[in-house]
Amino acid sequence: MKRITYAVIPVAGFGTRMLPLSKSVPKELLPLGNRPAIHYVVEEAIAAGIKHIVLVGHAQKSAIENYFDINAELDNQLRNKGKNELADSLNWLPKDVTISMIRQGKSLGLGHAVLAARPIIGQHDFAVLLPDVVIDPFKTDINRDNLAFMLAEFEQNGHSQILVEEVADEDVSKFGIAKLSDAIDYTKNKHVNASFKVAGFVEKPDLADAPSRLAVVGRYVFNNVIFDYLTNTKPSVDGEIQLTDAIDALINQHGVNVTTMLGDSYDAGDIQSYMQAFIYFAQQQLVINE
Repeated sequence: MKRITYAVIPVAGFGTRMLPLSKSVPKELLPLGNRPAIHYVVEEAIAAGIKHIVLVGHAQKSAIENYFDINAELDNQLRNKGKNELADSLNWLPKDVTISMIRQGKSLGLGHAVLAARPIIGQHDFAVLLPDVVIDPFKTDINRDNLAFMLAEFEQNGHSQILVEEVADEDVSKFGIAKLSDAIDYTKNKHVNASFKVAGFVEKPDLADAPSRLAVVGRYVFNNVIFDYLTNTKPSVDGEIQLTDAIDALINQHGVNVTTMLGDSYDAGDIQSYMQAFIYFAQQQLVINE
């Protein structure tokens, strides 16, 4: 099986949970420390070996594409002032990595956003990274290469992978919760990634009804056939095409695994979690720069 080098990052959302902060600035460009949130997500993809990144957005999100482009005027001005190191730091994308942007057209849900990337992804298998979720990039004492592990697992067994993390009892009702195919003690070893077959997901269950405490994080690795299931998925909640509906079909026909996450994640699309993340990221960068 060929190595996955494509990833989709949906950025078409309006960031209603972040209003009024996100009214004129895309939520993905809101800072965590001295970098926008999406910067860390793209770095994570590149570190895992992704070479082709497809941003799925809309007309008001062109600033995101511009962030990853070279600003020739700014670059020249900095270099003319002898600030070559600063200029180099702004043009940080590796030469073998490409970032493209395609428009979703209509706001019809996450599943529709992923499907919108099909003209660029083509027949390739691919990863999906939700930009609302930023995984702590500063931990050095544990393996934080969750996406790299997921890609390796997919290459080995062909099963699509969904990243999950154990959440507290009081948070179970906030997330989609994994139902494992077998009775597995997923708490046994929390210091390595682990991959298990999943039977399905329960959306925001009460704690008493939850099949586990493993919540979906926002990182996926998909067999290309997911596009066919998305094409045939009928709109459901709020008239949107739900990614979870296509995943259910994928589980039944091809098998899907969940991968337990190492490290900490931050919901950069929720104002309370975002503020906590901003403080933490800023503190870590101050330590690095000392």
